[in-house]
Amino acid sequence: MTQVDFYLVHHRQRESFVCRLVQKAFALGNDVFVHTSSQADAHHIDDLLWTFQQGSFVPHEIVTQATPLSDACPVLLGYGAEPQGKRSVLVNMDNEVPVFFSRFERVLEVLGDDDTQRAAARTRYSFYRDRGYPLEYHKVSA
Repeated sequence: MTQVDFYLVHHRQRESFVCRLVQKAFALGNDVFVHTSSQADAHHIDDLLWTFQQGSFVPHEIVTQATPLSDACPVLLGYGAEPQGKRSVLVNMDNEVPVFFSRFERVLEVLGDDDTQRAAARTRYSFYRDRGYPLEYHKVSA
């Protein structure tokens, strides 16, 4: 069954924390899919993965419904396409639960501490809880 982890971070640190999570998951040998709300969000995370930490390298690419998904790339960023193939970690940056979440071993939900993100996260938390998924909650400080 899919393990779901919620991470509460300061809203200004959300994207950099996502990059650190992706880097850690990649370093542990996981294939990662980062699900964003839009093309702009995917491109923003793409840019950050190149610059968030000097000396780090996280091989990644953006995929859409129009582009084939590459099994060779360990980290994929998407906003409209359901990932194909086997991926072990889903980082959800959307306000909705992706319909394909249960195909992953782990789902990482990263939310900022603003009211809008917290309200959406409560809804997602209830969704997972009501269906019996194991949940963990982590409050991350700087």
